[in-house]
Formats: sequence, structure tokens, C-alpha cells
Amino acid sequence: MNETYRKINIRGELYDLGTPRVMGVLNITPDSFYSGSRINDETGILRRSEEMLEAGADILDIGGYSSRPGADDISEQEELERDIMALKIIRKEFPSAIVSLDTFRSKVADAGINDYGVDIINDISGGELDRAMFDTIEKHNIPYILMHMKGRPQNMHLNTEYDDLFSEILKWFSEKKQELVLRGIRDIIIDPGFGFGKSIEHNFTLLNQLERFGVLELPIMAGLSRKSMIWRSLNISPEESLNGTTVLNTVALMKGASIIRVHDVAEARQVVQLVKLIKGS
Repeated sequence: MNETYRKINIRGELYDLGTPRVMGVLNITPDSFYSGSRINDETGILRRSEEMLEAGADILDIGGYSSRPGADDISEQEELERDIMALKIIRKEFPSAIVSLDTFRSKVADAGINDYGVDIINDISGGELDRAMFDTIEKHNIPYILMHMKGRPQNMHLNTEYDDLFSEILKWFSEKKQELVLRGIRDIIIDPGFGFGKSIEHNFTLLNQLERFGVLELPIMAGLSRKSMIWRSLNISPEESLNGTTVLNTVALMKGASIIRVHDVAEARQVVQLVKLIKGS
């Protein structure tokens, strides 16, 4: 199989996703589902960023909008202010860090790219919640994480009906890929959107069939860290879900994921190292 699709352009250089990468989550929010990921001040941002980078994070993913089920909908300005607080610190203290901005709003994405050199846009809505997002990605020509979500964060837990789960999501990705490629956008990463408009059963089905997305010839990101599919299934809390996260990240990497998005970077790096040994790569 042609593996060139596992390379993306970061700052004019090819960035290899053939070796799995670890994306560390920085939630600049007061209400993200996992309390251990919430950061609301400059000291916390600096400390957490440093911890993640020292632990081996390849990418830092900054998000100022909580996308947990039923989360409050905040204004574009409030989201941007939260993001800017983090971006200023990271660009000053860790200028070489690869930064992803987790936003579905085109104006937030545009400001992050223009003013703070954001390297990747991570859009939970795949362009569905802001139709100008694809225009912004085309304008800046930077890597774009295309995630599947059914509904909005406020109601996605009520939108979990599918006639054929995998076929519908694969068709959605295929159509989005075609639209992006026609615009000249080729650095595309797909994310099945575990927990975003899917039941727990759906999430495990998607993970079990993750390698089937390989037909799209696009890198795959898996965001499984401490998700409710783990802690609800095991009748524990998000705070107790690290072991389950490690298990599911291992499965995702074995089935072809190129990026794992995590709260716990050191443990994720161990997963990557051991899976590489299993695969002999």
C-alpha cells in the first residue's frame, strides 16, 4: 500500500505519521468531562504544557470550547480569549512545539493561524457547524483534522441512530475528502469521533473496524482517552480510566491509527513504543 499519505506538511516540511504520534490535550475550560484536564490560568497552562512536552508529546492540542455531551455553548469571543491565553504562553516558552487548535469556528481558526502560527486545525464538526471552515483551511493550506460528529455537542448524545453505522460514516468521510481535495487541501487526517453522536456499542464497533477506514488513504486519529465508553462500561469514573484508555489506545494503534489524542502522555508513549515492538517497526 502507498504510505505517502501518512506524511503531512508542517511549516513547509514533511511530517511523518508512519510512526504513531501522541497528541496531548490542553483543555482551557472549566467544564471538560475529565477534571484532570481542566486548566484555567497561565501557571497551569505553562506547567501542563511543559509536562506534556517533556513526557514526549509530539503535538499539543489546545481547546477553549468544551465538547462534552450537554456542554454549555460559549461565545466565539470567549473561546478565542481562552485559546489566546494558552497560545501566547506556548509560542513564547515552547516556540518549536507543534500546536493543534481544537475549534469548529472558522474565525477562531483564522486568528490562531494568523496571529500565533497554529500548525493544525482540529475540527470536531468536520465543517458542519461553520461552513466557512473549509475556506479558512484552503486559505492557509495547513493540516486539517476532519472528525465525524452527529449533531452538536449540546445534543449529540440524542443523535445516535444509524441504519448502517460504518457505511454511513465512511460515505460521509469520502464526500468530505472529495470536497477538500477539490479545494486543493490534501493534508487531511480523519477522526471517527468516538463518543460524538454514537452509542457505547457504536464506539466499540468503530474501534474494532478501525482498519477499514484505510480505504480512504488518510491518516487516522483516535481520541479515546478516558471517554465514557471506558468508564461507563467498567462502572468507574473518568479519573479511574487510565488503564482502560491504555488498552483501547493499543487496539487503535494495532488497527492503524497514526495519532492518539490523550490526557496522559507518558503512558501513551509507552503504548507507542510497545506496539512498535509488536509490529517489528
